[in-house]
Amino acid sequence: MSVYISVILDFIFGDPKGFPHPIRLVGGLVSLYEKIFYRGNKKVTGLLFLIAVLATVIAVLGGLLWLCARWKPLYWIVSVYLMYTSLAWRSLKKETGYVFEALRQNNLQKARRMTGYVVGRDTENLTEEEMIKACVETIGENTIDGVIAPLFYMIIGWFCGFPVIFAYVYKTINTLDSMVGYKNDRYRDFGSWSARLDDIVNWVPARLGSLLMLAAGFLCRMDVKNGWKIFRRDRFAHSSPNSAQSESVYAGLLGLELGGAHYYFGKEVVKPTIGDALRAPDLEDHKRSCRIMDVTVLLTMALFTVFYILSIVL
Repeated sequence: MSVYISVILDFIFGDPKGFPHPIRLVGGLVSLYEKIFYRGNKKVTGLLFLIAVLATVIAVLGGLLWLCARWKPLYWIVSVYLMYTSLAWRSLKKETGYVFEALRQNNLQKARRMTGYVVGRDTENLTEEEMIKACVETIGENTIDGVIAPLFYMIIGWFCGFPVIFAYVYKTINTLDSMVGYKNDRYRDFGSWSARLDDIVNWVPARLGSLLMLAAGFLCRMDVKNGWKIFRRDRFAHSSPNSAQSESVYAGLLGLELGGAHYYFGKEVVKPTIGDALRAPDLEDHKRSCRIMDVTVLLTMALFTVFYILSIVL
């Protein structure tokens, strides 16, 4: 029941405001440990850094839950809150929605600023079409990273008796990758372990989630045939083994061409394109993208329900 409540809370409220967010605390821990461990042989210290961060998160959460277990209602409330804050379903829809709201007002300057909050690329000179595609890419990729993957590990953890620990181990690895998993001079060696581990833990959720997205596309009466075609053709287009999996499904279902050349800190980075430009992006693509995400989450919960019932019956 706690998993269902967590998902419902995230759907209704999104990330809580005005209260220390657990994932931000994890980010602060990563920054603190980076200052401590960033020295010497970066390959070795990067591995020690990764182990230290994960061990600290597990120890703190384990200790907190152990203390709360003395009073069952408190244990349940804390567990649900932590699981709820590990999801980003509503927030992903909300933050990308600000971009489309600004575009509908023909306020390109505001739209570019809002786009900068949800993507890592330079946004100062993006056109309307480029901003729409950037948001579609973000929703496509982060439906996995921000919703399906933490939910996947939460569900596995629920069956093992540790849903909070499993969800937060995943979120910690994902946070590590987003903070130190870059292939630049500073992090190429130091962050390589974190980046590799993120690839490993996302391997199954990215593929399972992509298949569920195709099923969602079918239920939403989208172009599933093209979605399957682009998924098979372009799912390994990125250097990451996972990120293009879901993006290729979105590109195929929506009939868009994603990827291509972007600027990062003033430097052009050319990435492979994903999908075919069967039509031009438009402002309705936000609703379409969110519809795919919504139905994918519902299908994930339906799958969990089936396994839950089977576990009781068998």
